[in-house]
Formats: sequence, structure tokens, C-alpha cells
Amino acid sequence: MKRVIILSVLFASISFSFAEQVKIPRNEAEDVDKIMSPKYWAVWNDEAQARIDADIEKYRKADACVKIGKIKDGTEVVVEQISHDFKFGAHIFNFDQLGDDAINARYKAMYGALFNSATVAFYWYKFELEPNRPRFNSEYWDTKEYWNNSKDPTNEMHWRRPAPENAIKWCKQMGLRIHGHPLVWDHRIFHTPTWLLDKCLTDPKEREVFLKDIISAFPVHGNRCEYEAYTKNYKKLTGKDLSKMFPIFAKNYQDYLNNHVKRIAQYYGDTVDSWDVVNEAVSAYELGRFKDGDVLMKSRKDVIMPADYVFKAFQTAQKYFPASVKLNINDFKMKDEYRQLTTELIDRGCKIDIQGAQMHLGGKSMLRVANGKLSERTTPDGVRAIMKRIYSGRPIHLSEITIGAPDTTHRGKMIQAIVARNMYRIWFSIEHMMGITWWNAVDGCGMAKEPTISGILTRSANPKPAYYALNELINKEWKTNFNATPDADGNIKFRGFKGKYRFSWYDADGNEQFKIIEVK
Repeated sequence: MKRVIILSVLFASISFSFAEQVKIPRNEAEDVDKIMSPKYWAVWNDEAQARIDADIEKYRKADACVKIGKIKDGTEVVVEQISHDFKFGAHIFNFDQLGDDAINARYKAMYGALFNSATVAFYWYKFELEPNRPRFNSEYWDTKEYWNNSKDPTNEMHWRRPAPENAIKWCKQMGLRIHGHPLVWDHRIFHTPTWLLDKCLTDPKEREVFLKDIISAFPVHGNRCEYEAYTKNYKKLTGKDLSKMFPIFAKNYQDYLNNHVKRIAQYYGDTVDSWDVVNEAVSAYELGRFKDGDVLMKSRKDVIMPADYVFKAFQTAQKYFPASVKLNINDFKMKDEYRQLTTELIDRGCKIDIQGAQMHLGGKSMLRVANGKLSERTTPDGVRAIMKRIYSGRPIHLSEITIGAPDTTHRGKMIQAIVARNMYRIWFSIEHMMGITWWNAVDGCGMAKEPTISGILTRSANPKPAYYALNELINKEWKTNFNATPDADGNIKFRGFKGKYRFSWYDADGNEQFKIIEVK
């Protein structure tokens, strides 16, 4: 407990210029600068906000009775909520990469001050650039010194892909929940190693056919094609055709996937709290591709994958990870097919503990929202409908959310802050929600084509109005703190937000006493 308090003081001391505050309008009457249109406020009106408040009270709080025991009559007990049960997080892909020690310190302070969860990058392509040389531990090119001297960091091969070990150790020291993302993904650019297909083609006859009839070019480092360059002949082939043509390739491919998951599971054990075992598989599922092969299948954009790779990935993960580790499925398609896929996997025996859901709201769309053109994803009733549609009986983690600013003007920043406040409130109010993770919390730190001003911090890691909006909710509105005197039986009864609490008081000799309890 002492360590946590010391860290909190330390991070408070470097908390940017967080002492200054920005008032975020909560309704049309407070929106004196007319940041949002009347049409926006007509949707996010007092009645809608009252329902959100009622749901937050119902689903995010619990009743508690804490026995303090015999203390001097009239002694006041200070009750402080010291942690949330709900997971508020961001990915930590830019750990020590921001080019300046002070900026790095402010970036890290965001986790101590605001977030209690961090998503760590495990994209296979950058995690294992060379076969059998996984980047668990940091090397020189992962150090602050290296990044502080980089002239063009966003074009470095491992930008946003630090070796995970130092980030994980730091997260452990901070008491953060750690989430690994992802283990298996059918994406050639962001996940699959460029050497994998070549390594799987060990049979000379299969290799000859593959290079002649299937693929005209392998993806390569640097100026690589987005996916393999397939021949016209390949387009006509089904997963069953591929299975008959390349059985040895298929076995090698599946072995590599299994070994990749196994190696990470055996290395980390229960050090990492949860994992996205498979990322974004609904696209292939809704095309019926999982039923179209024996040992190989075509996934989205016709990418070759082992048949039924999602099921097999979960089977491997649950075999090698400890039972305490949470295994997640994750997707951006909020469709009936997502619920169906997840339910089918569970029925087949897959250990799926959490269902990840992505909601990326770009800056241009936020300008439309501000002007009153709202979509299903940006209205209270729409969000409830989405979550009901995908719900498969498992807690939902909003694993990747983006709320962009339309521009860098004052109004643009305030639009982002107002939308962020309201979206977090509706997400937090959903019964089965367990956490929210902001994607690219620092401006200018996304991948190519991702919004550049979608952070809650500037590129120098200084707070934007959206930061203050979240801070007001997470650290003030959604924390229960009060002073109380125990009743005649020495109990303090209350209703508070779920999480850990510190009860402190002074005994008859003037010594401070305390008790830590969890409300859930």
C-alpha cells in the first residue's frame, strides 16, 4: 500500500499542467459557445442523461457494510476509493518512444493518474522479425536513448511496437491490469511475419506449384504489398482445393501458429492478465470461409489461413495459459455474426472470457455529430442496441476506441471532449461492460491512415480538453469518497462504486489506523 501511495505522489508531481481545468459543457444550457448544435443536445438531453445516471447507479455501484470495530465515540472515518473495478485504459505502444524524457514521463503519468489498464503490443510481425528470435526483452533500439535520437520515429520499423518486457515490468510496478494484443490475426501487414509463408513451403513439389499457380510475390520488408500478390488462377480456388494441393504447407502453417501461442503462454504464464487470442475474424466468418476448407481456408481479402484457425487458436491458448488468464475474442464488426461466431466457439468448448468490441469514431465524423448528424454508434439508444446485438453471455471490453477531433481549433478540441464525455458515460452505464481502452492516446502516434489528432494528449503529451473530460468522470464523478461515523455496532454502511477502498481513522492514542476492503 505504501508503494502505491508513493507512486501516486510521484506522478501527481509530474502531472503535466494538470492543475488547470477545462469546463466541459454537459447540456445545451452550459454550451454557451455553441460548440454542439441543438440537434446534438436534443439527442443527449436531460432525459437521456437521467437514464444513463440510473443505469450507472444500478450496474456500477454496490452496497457495502464495513465493520470498523470499537473506536472512540464520535471518531470520524475517512473513506477513500483507491481503485476502480471497471477497467479504464489505453494502449501503451509508445512506451519510451516519444523522443524526450519529459514527454515520456508525462505519457507514463497518464496511466498513474487516469488509467488502470494498459494494452501491450504483440503483433507477430514486429515481435518476431526473424524466425525464432522473438523480441521479449529490450535491446538498444528499444531504449529511450535510441528514440530520443531518432530523426523520423514514425518510419522506424518498430514504431509502436516496443519489446514488451520493459513495458510489462513497469505496468506491474504501477499495479496496472495488462492486456496482450493480439496472438493470432489474419492481417498480413500488421501481424503475420513476412517470412512465414516461405518457411512453411518445405515440400519442393508444393513450393513449385505454390509459386507458379498461387502467388506472384511474397510480401517483403519496406515497400511491401498489402497482401500477397495472388494469381488470377488463385481467385478461382476454394479452401478445399487449397487443402488438397498443399497438405504439408498447411501442417507447417498450423504448427507455426500453435508454437507462437504456446511460446508466449509459457513465457508469461499469468504475468499478463488477459489476451486477445484472435483479432477481427468476423469478416471471414460472415463470408462462410470457416466452412470452406479441410486444412486451409481463404480468410478476408482471400488471405490463406489454416482452416478453422480461430477455434484452433483458442484451443491452443487454453491448453497453455493458466486458467486465471482471461482469453478474449476481439472485433470491429458489431453485427449479429459476431455474436453467432462467439456463441458457436463457446458451444464448441472454447474458453472465451471476454468479448472485445471496437468503436473508432474519426474526426470528420465527429464534426457531423456536432452538427446533429448522429449514427447508431453515437446515440444512447444506438449504443445499447449494438451491445445487445453482439452480447454472447460474456463481459464486453471496448478494447479499441477512437474519438477524434475534427481539427486543432478550440471548437475542434471541445467537440472531441464533449463527445468523449457522453460516449464514456453511455459505455460505462452498459450492464455487461467491463472496460474501455482508448486507442492512440497521444496525437500523431497512430499507424498510417489512422487519425492523427485523436489523442487525449498532444504530441508533447500535454492534456487536451478530452483528458479533463475523462479525468472529471473517472477520478471525481465515478469515485466514492466521504467521511462517516460508525453506527452503534461499529459499522459503516454505504453504496459506492465497485472497487477498493481505504478506511482510515485515529485511535485514542493519536495513531492512524486503516483498513482496505473491496466493494463488488
